[in-house]
Amino acid sequence: MNIAVLAALTLGLAPFFPEPHLWEKLKMLVAGTLVRPLDIFDLMLHAAPWAVLIAKLIRMALLRG
Repeated sequence: MNIAVLAALTLGLAPFFPEPHLWEKLKMLVAGTLVRPLDIFDLMLHAAPWAVLIAKLIRMALLRG
């Protein structure tokens, strides 16, 4: 779990300045400007650690309940 949190906070948000890539790509997705294959790959790359973290949290919640 600690590795998933660390990966989400570092790889998922890198580079941190001027704004995280994940945030930039999500804004492009909402605006409809996420059309280049490189941008789509970049979104998947930076979203993967967050997807793993969310999956782990859901699994932990289901196993407790």
